[in-house]
Amino acid sequence: MSGNYIFSSESVGEGHPDKVCDTISDAVLDACLVQDKHSRVACETYAKSNIVVVGGEITTKAKLHVTEIVREAIREIGYVNDDDLFHADRVFVMNIVTSQSPDIAQGVDARSAEGKGTEEQGAGDQGLMFGYACDETPELMPAPIMFAHHLGSELTRIRKAGGASWLRPDAKSQVSVQYVNGRPVRITNVVVSTQHAASVKHSVLRDFIIKEVIRKVLPAEMLDRKTEFLVNPTGRFVVGGPQGDTGLTGRKIIVDSYGGMGRHGGGAFSGKDPSKVDRSAAYMGRYVAKNIIKAGLASRAEIQFAYAIGHPNPVSVAVDTFGTGKVSDERITEAVQHVFNFKPAAIIKHLNLLRPIYGKTTNYGHFGKSDPALTWEKTDKAEALRKACR
Repeated sequence: MSGNYIFSSESVGEGHPDKVCDTISDAVLDACLVQDKHSRVACETYAKSNIVVVGGEITTKAKLHVTEIVREAIREIGYVNDDDLFHADRVFVMNIVTSQSPDIAQGVDARSAEGKGTEEQGAGDQGLMFGYACDETPELMPAPIMFAHHLGSELTRIRKAGGASWLRPDAKSQVSVQYVNGRPVRITNVVVSTQHAASVKHSVLRDFIIKEVIRKVLPAEMLDRKTEFLVNPTGRFVVGGPQGDTGLTGRKIIVDSYGGMGRHGGGAFSGKDPSKVDRSAAYMGRYVAKNIIKAGLASRAEIQFAYAIGHPNPVSVAVDTFGTGKVSDERITEAVQHVFNFKPAAIIKHLNLLRPIYGKTTNYGHFGKSDPALTWEKTDKAEALRKACR
């Protein structure tokens, strides 16, 4: 990509049908971990109209009341209005969860098995994971995705605080940022689409969103007279959530990560316990990339590593600083492998992932949040990386 371009990223609200499913899947995961931290969970959720289907593979000692978990998750999102077809108290819940395959379990378990080359805990699947960070925002995240997340989270805050009674849970935001010489300089376009009660006029909704959300959230110095605001550009958004569209766990992986600015290995996060490297290794990648930036070794950094199922060590590790590195990418890669341990068991232990923290990650990005429970956002290894690169 050249130094001058416009880049767009989107975010979605808690009531988006796919995010409803992510929220339910992570709620089931957390419910398992509260009772049994060694639960193996791969929970998938499907939602359409007034039906929720919870499936996947779960092996746990926890006593789960899936229907109650589903209803509480939907209630917290806000589908409790009398005119909601998809309503917390009225949805039909189908539970088709089975236990984890023993063939997968023996690869993950820290024990010997016929044909397995090690007694260590192995990766739960093959796959490649990416981590990314940059110095564009205080969160060390790309500006377009962080701006989009901020819009969505503020919209939700206002709705849940009762600031606009006509707001409904389903929503989307999108922000386009102009880059000059590789640095963000202005916002060219903002799109906000929010579900609403039928009674509100479009002009009232548009004025409210621009004044109370867009202008209060986005940095004023990034907005100018040419910035285009598109609010509910179809003119009406009354039918939303699973009534208006089908929801499925894991379909918002770009929203969940870096808004397309950093690459993604393809594996979804929500509903998976940390033995699944799709999730835990992606968190580790963010942790490493953020520490590279904090160490002053680059202004942009992406790390990729890959695993084989049942094998504890990654089969590859590579760092790319996109020409912004203060030392060579090869040197940073060596330093990263010296400072960090990428074995699945080591990742889980270092980041303290066997906790019911995953509901905190579901909405508005798994990265860039300041909650101390989300340990992959720490930059406590920056000095160690600096020393390793000398």
